[in-house]
Amino acid sequence: MAQCIIILKHEVKVADEWHDNGPQDLITVSLCIQIAINKMLCSLCILCLKIKSMFYHAYNSYLDHAYPYDELRPLTCDGQDTWGSVSLTLIDALDTLLILGNHTEFQRVATLLQDTVDFDIDVNASVFETNIRVVGGLLSAHLLSKRAGMEVEPGWPCSGPLLRMAEDAARKLLPAFQTPTGMPYGTVNLLRGVNPTETPVTCTAGVGTFILEFSALSRLTGDPVFEDVARKALRSLWKTRSEIGLVGNHIDVLSKKWVAQDAGIGAGVDSYFEYLVKGSIMLQDEELLSMFLEYDKAIKNYTKFDDWYLWVQMHKGTVSMPVFQSLEAFWPGLQSLIGELDSALRTFHNYYTVWRQFGGLPEFYSIPQGYTVDKREGYPLRPELIESAMYLYKATGDHTFLQLGRDAVESIEKITRVPCGYASVKDIRDHKLDNRMESFFLAETIKYLYLLFDPDNFLHNSGLDFELGTGPSEDCVLGAGGYIFNTEAHPLDPAALHCCSRKQEERRELQDILLNLSEPLASPQDTQSQETDSETEPPVMDPSESIALKPGSRRKAPLLSCPMQPFSARLAVMGQVFTDGT
Repeated sequence: MAQCIIILKHEVKVADEWHDNGPQDLITVSLCIQIAINKMLCSLCILCLKIKSMFYHAYNSYLDHAYPYDELRPLTCDGQDTWGSVSLTLIDALDTLLILGNHTEFQRVATLLQDTVDFDIDVNASVFETNIRVVGGLLSAHLLSKRAGMEVEPGWPCSGPLLRMAEDAARKLLPAFQTPTGMPYGTVNLLRGVNPTETPVTCTAGVGTFILEFSALSRLTGDPVFEDVARKALRSLWKTRSEIGLVGNHIDVLSKKWVAQDAGIGAGVDSYFEYLVKGSIMLQDEELLSMFLEYDKAIKNYTKFDDWYLWVQMHKGTVSMPVFQSLEAFWPGLQSLIGELDSALRTFHNYYTVWRQFGGLPEFYSIPQGYTVDKREGYPLRPELIESAMYLYKATGDHTFLQLGRDAVESIEKITRVPCGYASVKDIRDHKLDNRMESFFLAETIKYLYLLFDPDNFLHNSGLDFELGTGPSEDCVLGAGGYIFNTEAHPLDPAALHCCSRKQEERRELQDILLNLSEPLASPQDTQSQETDSETEPPVMDPSESIALKPGSRRKAPLLSCPMQPFSARLAVMGQVFTDGT
């Protein structure tokens, strides 16, 4: 950094001399442009170092005062369990360590979590929060572990200790999906399952925010149960939309009746829409995208007013709450993923004006009054506006989004920094603080800030750099970019899913081949009988006698006559997965 400043001072002095004499030729002009570029890069470099120091102030405070509790209480310098007593902040911050370049601490924490975290505990946990923070955090760390310099076991990325931990955590959530509708309960006991007295009412996001983590688990491990339950929940929820195409805020997962009928894009709904878009990209799934596009039409028709998004009654479309919620600030970033940049830019501008009014986003903001809503004045260090700035800066290169990042760094540092970390803002009007630092501050807010100012980070890879998989499919392309962030900002590599799903496909194909070989040869009389009576079933061995199937398993028709498949690697680039035939 000192070297950067010295170079910058030298170049500014040279530029001033040239300015006095007047540029003489194109070389001088070119050098002046390079000076400007270097100044900008140095500015970004300084901000990256500042954001790193913010991360370590918060992270070290958690380790010193709160670990092994879930979260830090920064005003009293102690900890508390909030989402399950699993050292949540450590899990949530793990991939951020690598993104900031700290390989040794990533390795230490990954090993520590394997040795200390146990999900066989008698604790009631949020199904939604456990999925996005714990399962998502462990999946991301697993997929990044080789890049972090950890020794990976044979078969990686289709196996590994962090993957097994993620699978273990996800299995604890499966009892919640055992409902007549397939939509999950909101809370599950990690040891005993769903409490018989558990309320069947949960929020929309709590039903529709599983397809990223659960499909990743299924495709990495080969167990389809996770993706199956996530898809069933999505399809069940899709069938409950109103006659004008909207969904409400809270639903009874047993009866499919809407309990809260406010429709919008904010709290209680937000990540449902996010996962339809990101799931369609990660899985190359047209069904998910078509669902979102249908919702998007209804959202534009009934909730959008002057580039704000209001809350309306889901059946009538009449305005029920003319407010902006801070959680809605993810929407411009999501719009950028489907190419709706003009609308995204206008909406982002509206949200940015609120940030500049208060130095943060209040949880609720009254659009008609232009001020906060009573008892909703807090700012718990949320990341959503910074997240949108990162996406939109990548899409446009507009420095307005860098300015938002600078404003965010300044506000967070000036308003919320305390000796033991960073504190949530209880009231954004007078900047009174609350005694809590949620784990998403390290998982999301700091991460998106850093990525906004670090254009060379490996997560921004456009496909030029990659590595070949060393697991079951040696032709797999990994780490080539196109990472999909879950709603807790944990990046997932779509190419790894293809790598492992190919392994499972090949295993099934081999099983079918073995089934063919295990069938008895048909006699000439049997062959003649088959030709004369098309309805007669060919003789098949009892499944218990098969060399490829377990007793009771059903045999499928053979797919291949030869155990060979053409090479067909997939490459994830900028959120898209291409095959060699594309």
